Amino acid sequence: MSYEEILTRYEPVIGLETHVELGTATKMFCGCKTDFGAEPNTQVCPVCLALPGALPVMNRAAIEATIRIGLALNCDIAEWCRMARKNYFYPDMPKNFQTSQYDEPLCVDGYVDVEVDGVTHRIGIERVHIEEDTGKTLHVGGATGRIHGATESLVDYNRAGIPLVEIVTKPVPGLGGLAPEIAKAYVAELRDIIRSLGVSDVRMEQGSMRCDVNTSLNRPGEEWGTRTETKNVNSLRSVERAVRSEIIRQSAILDDGGKIHQETRHFHEDRGDTSPGRSKETATDYRYFPEPDLVPIAPDPAWVATLKAALPEKPSAKRARLREEWGITELDMQSVANAGAVEIIEETIAAGASPAGARKWWMGELARRANELNVELTAVGATPAQVAALQKLVDEGKLNDKLARTVLEGVVAGEGDPAEVMAARGLEVVNDTGALTAAVDEAIAANPDIAAKIRDGKIAAAGALVGAVMKTTRGQADAKTVRELLLERLGVS
Repeated sequence: MSYEEILTRYEPVIGLETHVELGTATKMFCGCKTDFGAEPNTQVCPVCLALPGALPVMNRAAIEATIRIGLALNCDIAEWCRMARKNYFYPDMPKNFQTSQYDEPLCVDGYVDVEVDGVTHRIGIERVHIEEDTGKTLHVGGATGRIHGATESLVDYNRAGIPLVEIVTKPVPGLGGLAPEIAKAYVAELRDIIRSLGVSDVRMEQGSMRCDVNTSLNRPGEEWGTRTETKNVNSLRSVERAVRSEIIRQSAILDDGGKIHQETRHFHEDRGDTSPGRSKETATDYRYFPEPDLVPIAPDPAWVATLKAALPEKPSAKRARLREEWGITELDMQSVANAGAVEIIEETIAAGASPAGARKWWMGELARRANELNVELTAVGATPAQVAALQKLVDEGKLNDKLARTVLEGVVAGEGDPAEVMAARGLEVVNDTGALTAAVDEAIAANPDIAAKIRDGKIAAAGALVGAVMKTTRGQADAKTVRELLLERLGVS
């Protein structure tokens, strides 16, 4: 059954749980550093390793960042709340419990507006709460990188205890076939909002932003179905694909008279589908209780008001402003936003490129490469400064578009900045008339019929000879200079 046919029989309901690692200098309850990529188990201490007698201390900067996120998501901020212990055993949790929040979250009842196909959809935010991240388990000796088939597992506790904000939406029904696209748009908007606050780099490819995608199906008029939770989806494209694949998978089971089991599932980037994880526990299974080693959180309302007044421009308002500054249509800006390219294009313009030039490279050649590699634009291998430098070489006439694309290939391959790649590969445009005269004379001699037409006044035929010269010079000749030389050599004014 096609996706369109499925939607005539079933209605999807989605919900998203997004985890964001905060960019604080130290962990949530201790003074350990939070640098990404450090040697395993070098950023740990008795507190985050849960050694006997070690006591946690709250990170004020993490609390402030969480409040700012809540305010940006239009949430109410609790005047009093507290931390809780979420009990479960897994090797990446040294304490055998996670310090989190349960029935008393810091931020509640907000919303995010997203636009898809010209229609605005409001996504309700149920809660935003603070907790600590887990360590990282590496399963080795197998073919898949998962525990099944591995010969051993290694644990890195550097990430254990890093401040983590969980943002949970309310269930979102009534989206129909747009559910996958709206899920993607929501995560993109959320990422933009958090990035604008400066509290996290929200780099999904590095795991500082991870999304759990809940999906269920029901027949029209019936109660919502049993949901599944696809864990740790780490790209915008994969969020969309995860929702779509679960809609297709669940509909096939229901059509066969089967039942959907509440469980976690893993999304496979290579195949675009999910596989079973574990049965989903309920809150009772986690045996939540208040954390006895930490004092309650009671933000001063005046402090919260000060934080709210200092919030930056909302990404949606920023996009509207930039659209006017760049002179593009709403549809063009929507395409830029969908590609996650607003900030990177803005940075390229700040580095010296024109709006048109910056958009051309990021939304063209670089977006194509990002899609091929299945990565975000920020991970494609070129920086805003490099793209601006590339466009400058084009504007100065040192490169044409064809040569610039070749130079860009060298840049993303790590060969250096555009000027270095251009020099190393010998790709600069040739506009010296002395160097081009021989190639022009050769083209005239090889194409006497075309040369005769040009002499007779059919100037448009010059394009064929210009093309011949460009081929001879491997695209490095300046086309304007070549045309002028051709007409001069043929005696045409």
